Order: sequence, then C-alpha cells, then structure tokens
Amino acid sequence: MTLQDRWQAVMMNNYGTPSLSLAGGDGAVVTDTDGRSYVDLLGGIAVNVLGHRHPAVIEAVTRQLNTLGHTSNLYATEPGIALAEALVGHLGAPARVFFCNSGTEANEVAFKITRLTGRTRIVAAQNAFHGRTMGSLALTGQPAKQAPFEPLPGHVTHVPFGDIDELARAVDSETAAVFLEPIMGEGGVVVPPAGYLAAAREITTRHGALLVVDEVQTGVGRTGVFYAHQHDGITPDVVTLAKGLGGGLPIGACLAVGPVGDLLTPGLHGSTFGGNPVCTAAALAVLKTLADDGLITRAAVLGKTLHHGIEECNHPLVDHVRGRGLLIGIALRAAAAKSVETAARGAGFLVNAAAPDVIRLAPPLVVTEAQVDAFLGALPGVLDTAAGGGDSTPAAGGGDSTPAAGGGDSTPAAGGGDSTPAAGGGDSTPAAAEVSDR
Repeated sequence: MTLQDRWQAVMMNNYGTPSLSLAGGDGAVVTDTDGRSYVDLLGGIAVNVLGHRHPAVIEAVTRQLNTLGHTSNLYATEPGIALAEALVGHLGAPARVFFCNSGTEANEVAFKITRLTGRTRIVAAQNAFHGRTMGSLALTGQPAKQAPFEPLPGHVTHVPFGDIDELARAVDSETAAVFLEPIMGEGGVVVPPAGYLAAAREITTRHGALLVVDEVQTGVGRTGVFYAHQHDGITPDVVTLAKGLGGGLPIGACLAVGPVGDLLTPGLHGSTFGGNPVCTAAALAVLKTLADDGLITRAAVLGKTLHHGIEECNHPLVDHVRGRGLLIGIALRAAAAKSVETAARGAGFLVNAAAPDVIRLAPPLVVTEAQVDAFLGALPGVLDTAAGGGDSTPAAGGGDSTPAAGGGDSTPAAGGGDSTPAAGGGDSTPAAAEVSDR
C-alpha cells in the first residue's frame, strides 16, 4: 500500500487525498517516496523560511531537547522570554506577547482581546482568511467556509478589501477592532492599494477601535521587512504571527501594543503548549539566521527577480503578477490554477493554487538563485501544459538543493517588488481543494 492508500484508510477526509507522499528534504528541495525531487516553492505554505534540515534549527532543537523539553505555561524559560523580547524589538513599540501553536490560535486570542475593550463589533475584509477555529472563522470573509459551522460568534462585518471608503463607512464608535492582512495570502495573494493600512490606522484611531494586523503569512521577513505592515510605516494595536516563525515547528504569537497588552489578566486565556521551549528555541534560531545571513533583505531582491521573470515570460495564460518579496501570486486569465499546479509538479516544482485563477509562490527564503532561474526557465512549458499543450518533462535534477550561503545579494530592491494589483486581476475565491495549515 502507498502512503496515500494508508492515508485514505485512517485519516479524516477534510484534506482529501494528498497529491504526493514526501520522504525527505534539504534546503528548498523535497523528495517523494519514489525518490523524485522537487523545488519547494510553497515552503509548507510559507512556513519553512529556512527550508528543510537547516542546521541552525536542528542544532537549536536538539540542544533544547537535551536541556528541557516542556514545562507548560506555569513556568518561565529562557527561550520563551528571549523570543518575546526579540519580537517586541522588531516591532519597535512596547508590547506584550502571548504564545500559542498556530495562526488561528493567535487570531483567537486577538479576537478575545478585542472583546475586553467593552465593545463587540468587528470589521474584517471580504475573502480574508484568519483561520478555521470558531472565532477566527467568524473573522474569515469566506462564506463557503463559514456556512457549515454557523452560527458563529457574531457582530463581524465584512467589507471589500482595499476599499478605504467602505472601511471608513463600516467603522464607528461602537467598533471594537478592524482585522486586516497586509497582503491576502489564502485569498489569492491580493495586495491592497498603497496607503490602505495607513488609512485603516487613521480610521481606527479616530474611532478608538483597535487595528489588528494578521501577519501569519506575511510576517518574519517574507515580504522584505520583518513585519509586512512596516512597509506602510504604521504600528498596529495587535499583531498575530505563526507560519514562518518556527521554521517548521508549530508556534504562533499574538503581540499587543501598549495598554492593549494589559487587557488579558490571569485566567482569561491559556495554551498548554504555547511558548514551548523547544519551539521557541527553534524560532530564536530562525530569527538569528535571518539576521546573520541577510535573508530578509534578500527576500526583497530575489522576490523582485522572480516577479519580473514571470512577467517577462509574457505567456498568454498570465494576466499579471502581484505580491511582495517572496510572497507572489500569478493571476491567470482562466481558472487554470489547479492545472498549473499539476503541470509544475510534473516539471519538478511545488506551487499552490490559492484560487481558481491564482498560483501562489511562497518559497523558503533560502531558495537559491539557480532554483529561481530553473523555475523561470520551466514556467513557459508548465503554462503551455496547463493550457492544453506542451511537454511536462521534469526539469533536470529539480534544481540546486543547497541553501544560498551568506544570504546572497543584500541590496534591497526598490519597493521590494511590485505590490500593486492590476484592476480586476483574477478571481480571489479560494479553490475548493485549497488547504490551509492554520
């Protein structure tokens, strides 16, 4: 029996049957159970920022397991405190941190914090994705995901993403908070107009509402700065993180700025595994490696190379390219994203259909220039195959599996890549088979 057969026999069917069974990985390359290699341009859905088997993460986890594996939230440990200090330092504002295990959990505690303001109304974006647990699902602006689980926690109004006027009309003196992603990830890598987050900050401040920024997919350097909201020069009231923070280990974080950080008091929330010393040690190793190897600045540079390379492909199936840094969406002229995903896999590259007409790329930040070039070289054939013709022969060797030493070129690309979505560009409704790890 294959792993897929065994999966079908014992696993719940919420994910469907996996397209691949993976057995190993190194850098930005994974290998399946048949020994075939693929350049991983999805990175575990934006999780594996240092790729696979990164020595810094292995060393940190091994050392911590040999020291102290788990303590619960009843006791303090050095890795947890050091990580909280580092995250607050990157934020550049006084804040308090709550650790959990995933992005949806981080958004759940953010939801709870908003209730502690004494207000109950929340504004979020249509087609946003904030997770699948009940509170974060209420924030998620995708009715198809919500309908089977209604009634959800109430008082959430969804407005069009990127529309400042609609946001302003929805927020008033009874609004507790506005929840926004700097870039919609699960919604199809949708970038709002320039100034949108800054306007949201002004609107929420004017009405005494909290601005909660969901950095689960965009945070930890993926867009060319540590927190994607820093492109807009704002400080939110609450920031949520997960995915790339642990370099593959499960960890989430909720940061609350200033007096908002004092709203949670003893007994109001908790997480048995939140702040686990092994996971926080891994996260510290991730942050140190990002800094030491210049990988955040490199994400802006390499993202611009990837962005422009896809544009220069000039394929008739591609409508436009959007995103920032190494979070990129390829908007298609047809609902062919699943076909592109399949054709790319056949050519030795893992990508993701984030929507019926959008391909998402979120590779490890250690992806090499050679691997990016290999993908760009294979892309025309992949698109031809998806469009109904062409050869899906795998790219030789599936690309270089060695992480870039020293983080590559450290010169920031102006603006970190084109962040302006083309008008009307692509259906942002998630594909039915899309899977999220929150």
